Amino acid sequence: MRRVFVEEARPTPETSPAALRRRRVVVAATLLIGALLLGLSFAVEQGEALFYPLTIGLAATWVVGAFASGPLHLGHIVFRDTLRRPVLTPIAVGLGLAAVFIVGGLAIRSVPALATLTQDVLGYASDGVLAVVIAITLLNGVAEELFFRGALYAALPARRAVALSTVAYVLATLPSGNLVLVFAAAVLGVVVGFERRASGGILGPALTHVTWSLAMLLVLPAVFGA
Repeated sequence: MRRVFVEEARPTPETSPAALRRRRVVVAATLLIGALLLGLSFAVEQGEALFYPLTIGLAATWVVGAFASGPLHLGHIVFRDTLRRPVLTPIAVGLGLAAVFIVGGLAIRSVPALATLTQDVLGYASDGVLAVVIAITLLNGVAEELFFRGALYAALPARRAVALSTVAYVLATLPSGNLVLVFAAAVLGVVVGFERRASGGILGPALTHVTWSLAMLLVLPAVFGA
């Protein structure tokens, strides 16, 4: 377990200075556009049809920015002394993280201010068609990891990439105006950041992210009566 979360299985290929500069310019521009779209998506009223195009546009922004910035890698982890694509471990991490958040939800639902903030986020999901909401949740989870643990992470100094990518992820969430969502982004950012460092790619973080997101989507509404 120590090797999965701490030690990098395979070093990320070196990038030329010119390619790194280009990646950083693309990443900076994508961050600005993405933060703006996130703020706009949470500015619309729950149930409005405009919410879906905005969230899909946000996911498209992350994806286009990620691939435009340069090469992305799936990554590997060490399992029984062999390199393998990370699949089961990231899913297990996502489920474990979801369990922690669900227990936290049970604790904060009696705190009116925090419960209201959580229900505000859940309201966007409960007001839509479940299949569509699930599809958008999966799309956004993968898109965010392509950008934040893919393009952005690769644009940062290796020793500070986990911390800085998490900070950027939190700052990009701030326009939502929801402190519960910002806190969730901070915790998730740290977890998937370490997965990115250990595996050298985006597959592990993406699987953890979508597993956690789906569990939150399907379980938290029952916890909060949403």
